[in-house]
Amino acid sequence: EAAWRKLRPGYEAIVERQPRLDRGETYSQLGTLGGGNHFIELCLDESQRVWAMLHSGSRGVGNRIGSHYIDLAKKDMRRHVHELPDADLSYFKEGSEHFDEYVEAVDWAQRFARTNRDLMMAAVFEALAATKLLPRFTHGEVAVNCHHNYVEREEHFGASVFVTRKGAVRAGAGELGIIPGSMGARSYIVRGKGNPESFHSCSHGAGRVMSRGEAQRKFSLADHIAATEGVECRKDREVIDETPGAYKDIEAVMAAQSDLVEVVHTLKQVVCVKG
Repeated sequence: EAAWRKLRPGYEAIVERQPRLDRGETYSQLGTLGGGNHFIELCLDESQRVWAMLHSGSRGVGNRIGSHYIDLAKKDMRRHVHELPDADLSYFKEGSEHFDEYVEAVDWAQRFARTNRDLMMAAVFEALAATKLLPRFTHGEVAVNCHHNYVEREEHFGASVFVTRKGAVRAGAGELGIIPGSMGARSYIVRGKGNPESFHSCSHGAGRVMSRGEAQRKFSLADHIAATEGVECRKDREVIDETPGAYKDIEAVMAAQSDLVEVVHTLKQVVCVKG
């Protein structure tokens, strides 16, 4: 409740302008993982230190904000631009009717996502501390947080611009980031090189090599069990679409972006919880 009290004024300002965004589940989803490729993992690095890693986002409210403003942008484009090759390329011009409120809504969704992750990570450590199966431990000095699928105003090539990172994270010079692999592959803690050609960005993960439907058709339960050997995780048909073979080879992905980031730690999960 304390976390929601900080977020509530911003939410109320958004739904006052766009009442269609107001749904009852927003508060109740705070502190929840979500489905699909969202996960909580316990990993070991090259020195056998334990890392807790999670991937989640702004949940249903973020999806509603995105979908709603995409529809508004399409309507705006139909009024002002008649030669757009694809409606999905619609956008708000700076200074247009909905531009400022959209930027505000996206910023709020990013704060919701960050708060959501903070609450879940606190719950993970609380659960670890409560178990009598583990020796006493202390939190390490490294905490890495990075948004993905977001918008931020930054300086690039001498101009102040809005950067949209879709399936990407910021990789400014010296900034730490996280690049997950899959349920059975390694993940990486990286340090950005600040490559200007990528707008100081790198991939947010391995990325899928096939659709969820194709993965369900191609891989058997036996394939999934073999691919996740040594990892305590779900091994049932409902997560076949998240099996490691549905994702690109993380080693190849890392090699392809060696000019964007350097590897700081290599992680291998031992526990993977899917939403």
